Amino acid sequence: MSDEGEEPRGPDAAFVLRLVARDETAFNELVELYERRVHALVYRMIGRREEAEEVTQDVFVQVFKAIDRFRGESKLSTWIFRVAVNLCKNRMKYNARRVSAGGQDLETIAEHTSLDGGRGVSTGTVERPDELMEGVQLEHIVKRALAGLEPEFRELVVLCDVEDLSYEEIAEIASLPVGTVKSRIHRGRKQLRAAVEQILGARGERKRDG
Repeated sequence: MSDEGEEPRGPDAAFVLRLVARDETAFNELVELYERRVHALVYRMIGRREEAEEVTQDVFVQVFKAIDRFRGESKLSTWIFRVAVNLCKNRMKYNARRVSAGGQDLETIAEHTSLDGGRGVSTGTVERPDELMEGVQLEHIVKRALAGLEPEFRELVVLCDVEDLSYEEIAEIASLPVGTVKSRIHRGRKQLRAAVEQILGARGERKRDG
């Protein structure tokens, strides 16, 4: 990262300078521009609507507090997503400790999770479980499967296949080499497809038994 005294550069520089100056209008513009996408990302990663709203608010508070450290070395949106992902990771660690102490498990969480936040579901073009079924039933199955992925895979699959970010952008957000990003996305997609097929198989067996 550049020295603290260096002014931000890039296409977002003028806007960032307004934020650094604590321009309330600029902050409102920032929220208007990015709130929907940030909330959708947080919601998919955490799986609870109320928590997603809380964490989304925390993201913008953190962005506003730390904006003077943004130097334009990446896109503003990439930097905001990095803040969001880090806060999600912290919240998921907390939730994991709560689950181990007797809270809700991931399957219960998934029952209350919507993947699309008003958008269509996409789980990638390499191995797409959405080719197996269509409509609301698929949505429910995919969200259960996604909630069951290990967080390190869930994060990257969501960023790539739902947010449609490039490998390079994801590498910046996750602070990982591009090769590692590609490998984990591939493994995450395989796990997601296997989980969807397992759920479908279990449902098929129940229907036959019924």
